[in-house]
Amino acid sequence: MSKDPLLQPYQLKHLTLKNRIMTTSHEPAYPEDGMPKARYAAYHAERAKAGVALAMTAGSAAVSKDSPPVFNNILAYKDEVVPWIRNLTDACHEHGCAVMIQLTHLGRRTGWNKGNWLPSVSSGPHREPAHRAFPKVLEDWDIARIITDYADAAERMQAGGMDGIELQAYGHLMDQFWSPFTNRLDGPYGADTLENRMRFAMDVLTEIRKRVGPEFIVGLRYTADEAQPGGLTEAEGLDMSRRFADSGMVDFLNVIRGRIHTDPAMTDIIPVQGMRAAPHLDFAGKVRAEIGLPTFHASRIPDVATARHAVAEGLLDMVGMTRAHMADPHIVQKIVDGREDDIRPCVGATYCLDRIYQAGEALCLHNAATGRELSMPHTIPPAAEKKNVVVVGAGPAGLEAARVAAERGHAVTVFEAASEPGGQIRLTAQTPRRREMIGIIDWRMAQCAARDVQFHFNTWAEKEDVLALNPDTVVVATGGLPTTELFESGKDNDLLISSWDILSGDVKPGGHVLIYDEAGDHAALQAAEVVVNAGAKVEIMTPDRVFAPDIMAMNLVPYMRALQGRDATFTVTRRLLDVVRDGNRMRATIGTDYSDLAEEALYDQVVLNYGTMPLADLYFELKDLSRNRGEVDHDALIAGRPQSICTNPDGQFTLYRIGDAVSARNTHAAIYDALRLMKDV
Repeated sequence: MSKDPLLQPYQLKHLTLKNRIMTTSHEPAYPEDGMPKARYAAYHAERAKAGVALAMTAGSAAVSKDSPPVFNNILAYKDEVVPWIRNLTDACHEHGCAVMIQLTHLGRRTGWNKGNWLPSVSSGPHREPAHRAFPKVLEDWDIARIITDYADAAERMQAGGMDGIELQAYGHLMDQFWSPFTNRLDGPYGADTLENRMRFAMDVLTEIRKRVGPEFIVGLRYTADEAQPGGLTEAEGLDMSRRFADSGMVDFLNVIRGRIHTDPAMTDIIPVQGMRAAPHLDFAGKVRAEIGLPTFHASRIPDVATARHAVAEGLLDMVGMTRAHMADPHIVQKIVDGREDDIRPCVGATYCLDRIYQAGEALCLHNAATGRELSMPHTIPPAAEKKNVVVVGAGPAGLEAARVAAERGHAVTVFEAASEPGGQIRLTAQTPRRREMIGIIDWRMAQCAARDVQFHFNTWAEKEDVLALNPDTVVVATGGLPTTELFESGKDNDLLISSWDILSGDVKPGGHVLIYDEAGDHAALQAAEVVVNAGAKVEIMTPDRVFAPDIMAMNLVPYMRALQGRDATFTVTRRLLDVVRDGNRMRATIGTDYSDLAEEALYDQVVLNYGTMPLADLYFELKDLSRNRGEVDHDALIAGRPQSICTNPDGQFTLYRIGDAVSARNTHAAIYDALRLMKDV
């Protein structure tokens, strides 16, 4: 028996959980027609197979038709969900993993123009800033209907083989009743007393218990402190927690602290990189100590050491490591095997959640197999025959190609022009707040070192260098370089500098800096931070109707906190047309795509952020020497099948070009390129 606190079993009512690690409820947005079909089951089964004790599925499966699926939620109000739930639970139970699901009514945290086009509803008339729909104030028949909907959904989940359910009560309808911010009702569910504000939750629990019986596990994921003046206080939260415990209807508490009504508030609950890890862990421990119910918690617990501390010190009974398991689904197995150093780190990029909140699907920035378990492997199988693989470029794309090829058992050589690996990620990590991004590189370098990958740094690889190694496969991952050519101008402007120049420190910020951002990615706002931190004035300008569209909700928050209150302004719907020298300053001509308006303004420095242009000369030099002439079978690529194109049988090797050497995209795209091409080499 292991003495590791994380590997001790835990008894939750009649259910024995085999260790203390769980994935907390989260909606990866994988449902099809509102149902958790094969992709959904495969995602959770991968983590169950590797040893997770409890999979809390769904980020709020919807119990009612007027709780439309704003995050592509599971539709728990449909009877046809039951067999799909059964498939999901069976897939996890097969590996000894308990399975529960989170149920909710979103209340005002949704829109009216989705699903069945019913009005959103809430206990008050004010809209949630994040979702903007003005809700209908609930009538008595609405409340009765929704209570029944909760019970119906719980009964369906029980019929589907779930070990229990969790009711969501932070930012959703249930706690909209109990929060002083959102309850504007009179009468038995009104705002005048805590008992009345809690009545809806108690009525839901009572009705659920009537349907599922006393043995079925029912818990609550809830805010026990809204952490904002005028909201639910810590004292009230603890009082509520005692009342739930005394009711005998709640089997566990899954505690969070704060609100999620705005992007900044949500980011304080679910911190991103550069923010404090586990910020609410001690608070969850206080609830456990004072209330005594089994206590779960998740909020940026990214590493095993923090999780182990949480259990060893008695702060939690079950520790949620959800984003960490998106980065590496095999955490528990690696703990058991004594391979903690092998765990792929969560770097806090929160690409996963940001994509969901932009109506996408959850993907991990640097594990391209997450969410693609049906076509992409988390564990790379060995190849039948050892081959010689050459990779040019040691950025994220090249290192992933090298890692995967080495895990296949091939002999791998990597050329890198710089003195260190990392490519653009090393530039990104220059910003202290984004320093964790280097974990993407460090982990891959460690994986490559363990498999004897040979690296040649400070080497600008030429065609002859590659051919001298007699390769079977060549991967060109040389990335790209920033341009100083304005859109449609047809010529470089040597008065412009790039965001890279500012981030690298090669160019110091001027006194008044224009950052013209056509890429909409991190580099512009990172450069703006450097400018204001140097005491200069910055204007961030974009031709788009919003700034930084590729920096999604949660990642935008730290930038705004860094820039607001400083000498920084944002200008949208303006296009930079030209820049000429005016004495020792720059005169910019600024237009707009909406009219023929043109204006001029003076700056000390003009920075262009326009992504990168491929650095692919080597690829084109090698193209005609390769068996496939660089061609990729897109159908096979999409389906996860091996590449088999051979348009030049006399060619010496197979050639692939990946990442920004193809076109400017992002880190995830670069890593996905490498994985799906190299997994079958």
